[in-house]
Amino acid sequence: MAPPDAGAPALAGRRVLLTRSPDRAGAMARALAQAGAEPLLFPVIDFERTEEPAALSAALDRLAAGEYAWLVVSSITTVRALKEAAAGRGTTLAELVPEAVHVATIGPSSRRVLEAEGLRVDLAPGDRQSAEGLVELWSWLDDGAAGADGAGVARVLVPQSNLAAPTLAEGLAAKGWAVEAVTAYRTVDYPADPARRLTAVLAVAAGEGGEEAPGVVLTPHEANGELAAGRIDAVVAASPSAARRIHETLRPLEAVQLIAIGEPTAAELRALGLTVGATAATPTPEGIAEAVARSLYR
Repeated sequence: MAPPDAGAPALAGRRVLLTRSPDRAGAMARALAQAGAEPLLFPVIDFERTEEPAALSAALDRLAAGEYAWLVVSSITTVRALKEAAAGRGTTLAELVPEAVHVATIGPSSRRVLEAEGLRVDLAPGDRQSAEGLVELWSWLDDGAAGADGAGVARVLVPQSNLAAPTLAEGLAAKGWAVEAVTAYRTVDYPADPARRLTAVLAVAAGEGGEEAPGVVLTPHEANGELAAGRIDAVVAASPSAARRIHETLRPLEAVQLIAIGEPTAAELRALGLTVGATAATPTPEGIAEAVARSLYR
């Protein structure tokens, strides 16, 4: 594909399909629009409160009581789920997590969201921004392990999606930590049940929970029509579950560039027999825009 004319934005004239709902695609759509692209929205997954609220509530009771050395927040959606659960308990996320509990997350975007909610982030990978990157960075447990504050506490709470891979839990357990993984929310096909949908609004927009995204929202019929007519240049997959829904619902995909937000998503696309045009070097809106441009003009 020919690059844009000199002086034109990097993605001038390109149309990019984002597989997120408007309330979660704001920052990504704005980054693409600033690069000259026309963002289109095709929501494929959504999020609901867990069907096991008692298990989550019990884990949050233990968290509030200081029974965990670490809280691991593996996604921005987890922040939304925890914020909503805290509000249901009549408190805030910052008030729910004791000062002595250390917080880990998977990268700068989720760090920014957590800090805006009033939490201190003690550990987050900078280069490999994924569950694998966090496990790689995490220290092996020994006596007086980091985060135990001398009390010998070695428990880690990992609230996550019902579809989360066991990477974090198994990786931390292999390093000697006592890991408790609990379902904090459910990943479902879009749209979620309105009575169960996560609705907590984050204090800062980081691609989710912020301002609504500009752009047209397409139905499956409309999205496939645009693909068939060759009027879409790239499709962005923001998670492995989104990759699976793209494979199930969108046709044809042979003529478009598929952009993955990270290596787990890229691996899922490949496992489904799809070709990955580019993987974002960083899972940020700017990283996605750069990956789209790289795939189109390589």
